[in-house]
Amino acid sequence: MNAMHTSVSSIFVTPIPGILHGSSSLPPPPSTLSLIIEEFFIVVYEDPLVKKELPKKFADYLDGKEPAKVYLRAADCGPRLWTVEVLFDGQGRMYLDKGWEKFAIAHGVDFGWFVHFKYEGDDVLTVKVFDGTMCRRYYYSDDEDTDDESDDDVKPCIHPL
Repeated sequence: MNAMHTSVSSIFVTPIPGILHGSSSLPPPPSTLSLIIEEFFIVVYEDPLVKKELPKKFADYLDGKEPAKVYLRAADCGPRLWTVEVLFDGQGRMYLDKGWEKFAIAHGVDFGWFVHFKYEGDDVLTVKVFDGTMCRRYYYSDDEDTDDESDDDVKPCIHPL
């Protein structure tokens, strides 16, 4: 008859000075940190070409410095900036309005897609688009013109796949 033996290993944790004993080197609790909203996403549930509401927390973050316009830059589509007018409704809601349609058409934004935004400061938002498969779409542009104010043509970034 074989006896089954179990070996037990002991794990010793050596405390790092200041971490387990309440040193001032610990970060402050979350309630005392200032709220910084840099990244957020929207889900396109309705017509992809109509104005899009951005999260209220982001609108609150911009409180007191509401821009009349923002500049959208596709994360991997060169230096081109798409000028988009911004609407604030007086009730804390912020919308991407005139100019969003051109951006959405050029990037093929459709129903059920996720659009990720990263606030870069100076009213610039870097944008990543995720399609209905939940995979990121990658774009490139052969357009050297970075000034979309000069014409009304939609100059699309092209999805390479």
